[in-house]
Amino acid sequence: MDKRLAKRHKRQVARKKEHIKISEPDVRTPEEIKAAREASRPTVDRGSDGSVHGVTSPVRSGRGAGTGSAAKTDA
Repeated sequence: MDKRLAKRHKRQVARKKEHIKISEPDVRTPEEIKAAREASRPTVDRGSDGSVHGVTSPVRSGRGAGTGSAAKTDA
């Protein structure tokens, strides 16, 4: 049995080696990299607008958890 498992492992390793993807190096210039970073940044600054804070309701509340169990008691 040990011999069989060793052969199986050897086959699995050989298959995995066939499917290895080698990452390609980043050939962009430093200016292109900097431009891409600036383009991916969010447009709204957190500190500039005070009305952004407190707009959303809290995620966890006592009432939200009770609504799921009400359907079970009705059935």
